[in-house]
Amino acid sequence: MKRRPFLGALAASALPAFKDDAPQLNESQARAPTQITLLGTGTPHPSLERQSSSYLIETGGDTILFDHGTGSHHRLLESGHKAVDVTHAFFTHLHYDHCMDYPRLVLQRWDQGADLVPDLDVYGPAPIARMTDLLFGRDGVYGPDIRARIEHQSSVDTFALRGGVPPRKWPAPRVREIKAGDVIQGNTWKLTVGHAVHVQPFLECLAFRLDTADGSLCYSGDSAESDSIVELARGCDILIHMNHMFSGTAPTAAFRDAVGHHKGNARVAQRAGVKTLVLVHAVPSIDQPRIREQIVHEIQQEFAGKVVWGEDLMRLTFAGPVIATTGY
Repeated sequence: MKRRPFLGALAASALPAFKDDAPQLNESQARAPTQITLLGTGTPHPSLERQSSSYLIETGGDTILFDHGTGSHHRLLESGHKAVDVTHAFFTHLHYDHCMDYPRLVLQRWDQGADLVPDLDVYGPAPIARMTDLLFGRDGVYGPDIRARIEHQSSVDTFALRGGVPPRKWPAPRVREIKAGDVIQGNTWKLTVGHAVHVQPFLECLAFRLDTADGSLCYSGDSAESDSIVELARGCDILIHMNHMFSGTAPTAAFRDAVGHHKGNARVAQRAGVKTLVLVHAVPSIDQPRIREQIVHEIQQEFAGKVVWGEDLMRLTFAGPVIATTGY
């Protein structure tokens, strides 16, 4: 896969668990630095360079996904991870470019996990519970497939070869519908749910703040410039923000008020006092040489922190006052 050499510039600091059946962390897991991998930084536009929205966070022994849009599961594999590694999946909203690979995640995790891994913890706005049931329920879209994999002898044999002990359990993601203001406590992290400004009232749209022992991350989801994102991101080390278009080029006011643009993102980042702004979800027309540099330059006129032009498979870690790229 070709990778553009352009990066904006870099810069970037945070807390904590959940279930009784959560595994105990060994010392190396507990002390390992949080790592963020940008799996998909694109839009619904078909692209070989940018898959749709998805972000992987490894912290305190948990592997967390924020959204899992079209093509992002392939990026998960390219990053060196598998579906069975994922412990939690959070969805900001149910546009297909943020959730299309949810079925692949659940089914591959269930199939390859052979009942040896716990069911996936899933969080998102309504109607994610109904979506999950329509996909994986006994009368759901994948119901016949699942039944065949549970009951046909060839599939039973495969299940046993993977270490499973028949009879096989039906996949049952543990789904919790969430809304702005909710807080989810993890083993070594805390996630706060905020409000994103996008396509309401047709879809509920959320944003997330993740506080860990070594850093704080805010993900805007798909949001326009918003006071709610400013408050959610207050003092964060990293803000990952939708940067859909070049400011001033929206075809209508409604379009402008539904998506992030670079000057608005600069104002949000500056008001929130974040250390680093990571730009994602850029349409092809602005994801071009010279335009990227112009956008970063103009953001830096307003925002005192560092700016990163996000790319698929870019990896970031909290490293004191600076974010280090560990892979690209």
